[in-house]
Amino acid sequence: MILIKNGKIITAAGLTIEKGDVLLKAGKIVEIGENLVSVDAQVVDAIDCWVLPGFIDAHCHLGLVEHGVGFSGLDVNEKTNPITPHLRALDGVYPQDPCFEDALAGGVTCVASGPGSTNTIGGQFVVLKTYGDSIDEMVIKTPLAMKCAFGENLKRTYGDKGKLPMTRMGNAALLRKTLTMAKRYEEKLTAARGDQKLEPAYDFEMEAMLPVMRKEIPLKAHAHRADDILTAIRVAKEFDLKLTLEHCTEGHLVAKHIKKANVPVITGPSFGTAGKLELKNGTFKTPSILVEEGILVAIMTDHPIVPISRLNICAGMAKRSGLSFEDAIKAITINAATILEIEDRVGSLEVGKDADVVIWNENPLELASEPIMTIIDGEIVYEKNF
Repeated sequence: MILIKNGKIITAAGLTIEKGDVLLKAGKIVEIGENLVSVDAQVVDAIDCWVLPGFIDAHCHLGLVEHGVGFSGLDVNEKTNPITPHLRALDGVYPQDPCFEDALAGGVTCVASGPGSTNTIGGQFVVLKTYGDSIDEMVIKTPLAMKCAFGENLKRTYGDKGKLPMTRMGNAALLRKTLTMAKRYEEKLTAARGDQKLEPAYDFEMEAMLPVMRKEIPLKAHAHRADDILTAIRVAKEFDLKLTLEHCTEGHLVAKHIKKANVPVITGPSFGTAGKLELKNGTFKTPSILVEEGILVAIMTDHPIVPISRLNICAGMAKRSGLSFEDAIKAITINAATILEIEDRVGSLEVGKDADVVIWNENPLELASEPIMTIIDGEIVYEKNF
């Protein structure tokens, strides 16, 4: 049991307490308020500090691109086939990667990690806590979503091999073909009503697509350019699928269309130069423009593109470019949790939720700020050494 006292409590659920307390017990938040007392609790004095929910990176490749390793630790893109829905990030994440420790030191307690963007359909994402030595014990949700991708990365990967897709038309056609096959496979299974004699021949790849077709999980669509964003929306609408837009670099150019489609956005990373044409209109203003349009927005690092420990700075730069403090915090807490559909467990400091709490030395959106303590499931997993 841990009692955090005297901190500035930012719940990300609409409540701020200038000098408040949070009581954690059995891995859950059991009380939030002022002047709390618990005889049996370990007391952590957070005076002059900020207390917030653990931050959530809603799109990264943590554990799939190992730090400083090279090819032997590069497990993010299966470049041998553009259609690989049966791949599971669960089987590729390496919890011993030192970047997990960086996540804890950066106040990031939960991430969505999964395949990269070289394939039309890349495989299944997973949501996990950032502390542990076994991926099976760190998992919150799997599968989270089915990764699909649009734009330059696919053209480069398969165009160089002289095979489909080497154009945007080819990529969309291949995606539609796969979705059509999955739809027919699902229809045949439904019609068979459990009679194995009437069921279609077992297809491992199509089985992996069933949660998508049944709207149990969304397509997680890598799309930077405006036309790719609208193609993702178009295809999802054609097949009546759930969709989240990832990166959405030119989302500010088509914000009204995204709002009309009622699709959430996980935007970023905005750090760095435009290393390819589809990034040329990148700006930290995108989150504020999308939020003003009424779109649910989260902010990502796309680790290792931006180091996982700098998620707070990504949100801070969005605030500097017009996003309010409240919306910037929500973009890396409750909004991220809501888009990932895990908001019943994480994303805000509320009674009954997981005891994922971070104590910061000052405003976490400022460059000089840093966590002095990170708690996951009620366990202190990181402390700043002074």
